[in-house]
Amino acid sequence: MTTTAMAELTMTTTRLVALGDSVTEGLGDPLPGGGWRGYARLLADALGSREQVAFDNLANSGATCRDLATGQLPRALSLRPTLAAVLAGVNDTLRGDFSLPAIAHDLETVVGGLRRTGATVLTARLPDPGLMLGVPDLVRRPLTRRMRAINMILDGLAETYGTVHVDLAAHPALYERRMWSVDRLHPSVRGHHLLARLFAAELAARGFPVRAMPEEEPSGASATAWASARWMAVEGTGWVVRRARDFLPRLGTLVLSEAWHAVRGRTTVLDDRFQAELEPVLRRICLPPA
Repeated sequence: MTTTAMAELTMTTTRLVALGDSVTEGLGDPLPGGGWRGYARLLADALGSREQVAFDNLANSGATCRDLATGQLPRALSLRPTLAAVLAGVNDTLRGDFSLPAIAHDLETVVGGLRRTGATVLTARLPDPGLMLGVPDLVRRPLTRRMRAINMILDGLAETYGTVHVDLAAHPALYERRMWSVDRLHPSVRGHHLLARLFAAELAARGFPVRAMPEEEPSGASATAWASARWMAVEGTGWVVRRARDFLPRLGTLVLSEAWHAVRGRTTVLDDRFQAELEPVLRRICLPPA
C-alpha cells in the first residue's frame, strides 16, 4: 500500500456505500462536467469531508431488487462499509414479472447481508409511483398496491434488522412537481437535496455526527429542467420503450381487472386479494403479518 493510500485510510472514519437504481445513481442531479451526483453523494458530503468519509456508488439505472442482491451486494461487502444506503423497489413495480416472494427474498438478502457485517443500513419507504406519474386511478391503484406491499416488506426488514428507516412515502414535499424531473420518476436537483436532508436528519436523530445539512434550496436548481429534458430525449425514450415491452401487456390486464371491479363496486376485493398474497410472504421472512 502506498504512503498516500495509508494516509487516506488513516483519515477515513466512515465508508458510505450506496446501492440502488437510477435515483441513487443520481439521475436528475447533473454535474457541471458531466455525469451525475445525487442524494447519496450529497449525504456523504454532509457527514464529513472527503478525507473523513469514503464514498462508493454502486447503483445503476434500471436496477431491481434482484440486481442489488446478485450484483451490487457482493461488491458492497468487499468494500466493508460502515454505512450503507439501500434504495430500491420502484423498478420492480414496473415489471411484468412482479413477484412479492422474490422481492422479499432479495431485499432480505441485501439488508441482512450488510447488517451481518456490522454496517449501519439506511432504508426507506418509497413514494407511490402512481401519484408521482399523475396517471388515472385505474392505472394508479395497481401500482399503489405493489408499492405499498414493498413498503411493508421494507418496514418489517427495518424492524427485524434495526436499519435507519426513513418514511419518504409520507413526506408531502416529495410529491411536489418541482421535486421531480420531467419524467416524474427521477428527482430534480431540489429532490435529491431533499432526500439527502431527510436521510441526514434521521442519522443525526440517531446520534450520527452530521457536519452540515445539505442545502434546502440548492444553487443551480433551475438547470434541472434542461438536463432532465435532454436525458428524456437521449436516453429516456429507450427506457420507456423497454418498460412498455415488458410491463404494458401486464398493466393492461391489471387495468381491465381494476375497471371490472370498480364498475361493480368491488375494488376492495382486489385489495384483500393482494393482502392475502402479502401475508405469507412476510411470514416466510420471519416478519409479523400485516
